[in-house]
Amino acid sequence: MVNWLKINTRCPSSFIFGKSSSNWRNFPDEVINFSGSRNGSHPRTFITLLFGTVLGFMFATLISSTTMRQPWMPESYRQREPPTIVSDPHTGNELRGASGPEQDVGQHAAHEEAHAHENASLANQLKREVRILCWVMTNPNNHKSKALHVKRTWASRCNKMLFMSSVEDPLIDSIALPVSEGRNNLWAKTKEAFKYIYQHHLDDADWFMKADDDTYVIVENLRYMLYSYSPSHPIYFGCRFKPYVKQGYMSGGAGYVLSKEAVKRFVEDAIPNPLCRQDEDGAEDVEMGRCMEAVKVLAGDSRDSVGRGRFFPFVPEHHLIPNHVDKDFWYLKYTYYKPDEGLECCSDNAISFHYVSPNQMYVLDYLIYHLRPYGIVGHSQPLPKKFSLGDIVRVDDLGKTTPKPSNPQQRRNRHSNLRDQATNEIQKDVTYSHIEAKEPNT
Repeated sequence: MVNWLKINTRCPSSFIFGKSSSNWRNFPDEVINFSGSRNGSHPRTFITLLFGTVLGFMFATLISSTTMRQPWMPESYRQREPPTIVSDPHTGNELRGASGPEQDVGQHAAHEEAHAHENASLANQLKREVRILCWVMTNPNNHKSKALHVKRTWASRCNKMLFMSSVEDPLIDSIALPVSEGRNNLWAKTKEAFKYIYQHHLDDADWFMKADDDTYVIVENLRYMLYSYSPSHPIYFGCRFKPYVKQGYMSGGAGYVLSKEAVKRFVEDAIPNPLCRQDEDGAEDVEMGRCMEAVKVLAGDSRDSVGRGRFFPFVPEHHLIPNHVDKDFWYLKYTYYKPDEGLECCSDNAISFHYVSPNQMYVLDYLIYHLRPYGIVGHSQPLPKKFSLGDIVRVDDLGKTTPKPSNPQQRRNRHSNLRDQATNEIQKDVTYSHIEAKEPNT
């Protein structure tokens, strides 16, 4: 046997096993002699093997459990996970999964040079005429980590904001609904939320936007889209999916917005209706779609005048960057309208994105409301024409029966022509102004 420890002394058993080890007290010292002699070879070999195994196991455990990137370790053993505290400014990956800032990041003052010359009169006009109540689905675990950052960013632009949870919390002024938490209870929470709104806030708004606590919403663009429609229309909008429901349903994560009439029909007619799922389980967005269809609430087309989407179930880069998902990715199979890639994917008046981290909420807020390219002065688009319910149905029917061109430019022209055809043939008495809305929503 190789004398690997280079020990040639007789080692008492208590050195290894402790003086109090009664099992080994009378064991011959020769057995644990590491001198390399062959006396008592079988017991000595056993003890040497046992000692080596224990020592090796302890060394392996030390390597595998260490949390430090020790320079003396081989590269394959070093810790590769990003630190919990951001320390490397060369990459933003750590920020994506990090918790949001403890304190509010603040706002640029309206009198500052970049903002002093902005004209928000049209946005302010729409805020008065297209009143939107936003409600966010959250839970106690997310109040501070997610919902608070919604409150500090886009939520303040809604006419009224509600956070629906199962616990009251003054941090976000959440409402405690009589439901249990968990994914299997989202449908129950949705029903209770709209019942609460119907009972307490129905007259506070014309439109009612549901979002998650990781959804980012550009509220001004939502008002711009909704301006064409009356809250008395039984209609709702969102990112439209096609399975499960004949007319399609709206993605829950991207958010969806109901007219006042749609809220009334949902609470008064749909919730008690056997065609509407009565228990607490089920996919919230699919069940909402089934209920909307059961009470004849139309699934509206939220795309812009050139056919680009406005509600999105993922972060912007997911939709902007071509070929980063397989062709059999579920979204490509679910989406009601075939999505384009690159910048053709998304409207310049996009409304919502989902799976937005707390830090990215502030990034989007800065990019949208503060960053300005010098020398480029934007002007508001003309307010869109008002639609009657007949216009809405006609545009939807034409969109279903007309073949879809494959070229993006042809698709844009087709979509614009469909809207123009419907409004020109049916709606002859529209009041239209490039500057102000003559006909407020009621």
